[in-house]
Amino acid sequence: MFNVQTKYFSVSKTLLLAVGLWPYQQSNFTRFQFIFLSTILTTQVIFQFAVFISQRCTPLLITKVLSPGLACTILVIKYNMFFVNVKTVKDLLEQLVDMCNKLKDENEFAIINEYGCDSIRYTKLLIVIGISSIFLCTFASLWSEILDIILPTNVSRSHNFLIMTEYFIDQQKYFYIILVHFILSIAIGIAVIIAISAMLITYFQHICGMLKIASYRIERAMNINILQNINEMKYIFIHEGLICAVNIHRQAMNLCLDMLSCIETMLFCLIIFGVLMMSITLFQIFQILSIEGDIKECLVPFIVALFSVAYMFVSNYIAQTIMNHNEHIFITAYNVKWYIAPLCIQKMTLFLLQRSSKNFNLNVGGLFNGSIETFATLVKTSVSYFTVIYSTQK
Repeated sequence: MFNVQTKYFSVSKTLLLAVGLWPYQQSNFTRFQFIFLSTILTTQVIFQFAVFISQRCTPLLITKVLSPGLACTILVIKYNMFFVNVKTVKDLLEQLVDMCNKLKDENEFAIINEYGCDSIRYTKLLIVIGISSIFLCTFASLWSEILDIILPTNVSRSHNFLIMTEYFIDQQKYFYIILVHFILSIAIGIAVIIAISAMLITYFQHICGMLKIASYRIERAMNINILQNINEMKYIFIHEGLICAVNIHRQAMNLCLDMLSCIETMLFCLIIFGVLMMSITLFQIFQILSIEGDIKECLVPFIVALFSVAYMFVSNYIAQTIMNHNEHIFITAYNVKWYIAPLCIQKMTLFLLQRSSKNFNLNVGGLFNGSIETFATLVKTSVSYFTVIYSTQK
């Protein structure tokens, strides 16, 4: 027996504590922490969309503001919706830990350890990408200052702003104050998305581990050596083994569906905003290349587009992985020598085959079934909307 929460959720715990979202430590300080961080993220969105008040709206301006503005809006939505459901997440984590503590033998511990270690590797990869993104944004924002140090000139260079914002003050004069707010919002947004994504990846990796254990229990119960010369003790062993496999399969599916229902609204909003953001970003890149011809201006929209595609792919890949593990249970039950078992055991196996043969889809909003096919559909939809927007500008 081992503590899953301590062993595999330790990195996620540190990240969630940093943004005030760790379910097991919700105090007045964490509520203040949430309000403070959420305010910085929200004000960043407001100052971006405030550009529409101070400047004349043109197609190029709209796309320049909407592309990063929608990206920040997605971060605000994800942060707030996860905080609202933090108590439900806590209950689900406790159920997951309880399931892991009821594992029976060393092979089952080895399976869950394999998936837990994979989740830690994915989390560390996310952290590296996040830190690199923060440094890249900071470097790009301070590019003109770096040039002044390396290649000083008599004429001062204007400060470089990665995104369009309106603070209703002299932005050149108060550049560093605005820069601090921008870097803080970027760092908080990246920390939020990494923390929540790392926790969900770790959670669903354990669900995959439980489904793999269900397959293992079926194989162990229906081992060919056990099926030969059936006696009463072997019959009881097979019967209890299949019951344990069915139980862990059912519990894993329930935990998966419960977590999905908890974050379903958040996911639905992210899908809608993500497709819209992707379409507008593609149109912005096209506008910049065709009108301004400045490749440097494509940096931010390219990062936003890459973020959109990567996020949609990872989300659908996780759902596809869970579906594959569920299908593997059906394949395992089909491949064992169930037909040489006693009749009552055959009936149990046929019941398991019938139950496992049904597709286990992670549906969001009644419209989207998480899978690689859905990812391709979302990308095609984004490109289609981009084509429609482009055709209206002709």
